[in-house]
Amino acid sequence: MIDDECCLQLGIGGIPDAVLANLTNFKDLGVHSEMVSDGVMHLVEKGVITGAKKNIHKGKIVISFLMGSRAFYDWLDDNPMIEVHTVDYTNDPAVIARNKKMIAINSALEVDLLGQVCADTMGPQQFSGVGGQVDFVRGPRHRKGERPSSPSSTAKEFSRIVPVFKTGAAVTTSRNDVDYVVTDIGVAALSGKTTGKE
Repeated sequence: MIDDECCLQLGIGGIPDAVLANLTNFKDLGVHSEMVSDGVMHLVEKGVITGAKKNIHKGKIVISFLMGSRAFYDWLDDNPMIEVHTVDYTNDPAVIARNKKMIAINSALEVDLLGQVCADTMGPQQFSGVGGQVDFVRGPRHRKGERPSSPSSTAKEFSRIVPVFKTGAAVTTSRNDVDYVVTDIGVAALSGKTTGKE
């Protein structure tokens, strides 16, 4: 689902890091993301992330904040490839839409059978913040002819694909915004699909 020259947005956690670890054979990837971590550094060092084909901020990794290891922070220090902007710029769907071949890679705590994504609550209990997931899912839809973003989930110790959310769980990304759900057992293309309840 990722091609050479795609521009990536990466959520936080193991899923985006695992995806990055498997992109070593790609060329000229770009990054426009709310945040990045160590995986981006490794792909820059391998020449995979260059930003050379981006149509805005060419050759730059655009972010609003960072989180990672000591080695990552040392790499960032005075690195001319890194451009830090305010979140109202990086997460603006109109700005995101200016990036060609934009792909968003985000984790989910649960995805129900309608395609709704819960990424910030476990039942009624707050687990994390919403972050920019919805901004980056919606941004590419503004760019005519582009493939929308790809929220991701995983099914490791227990299935995160559920018939319905736990009581009190919040919907982070609506089913109308979800294009693909990717798990360790396959991909479901949900955009434009009916619920089958006609």
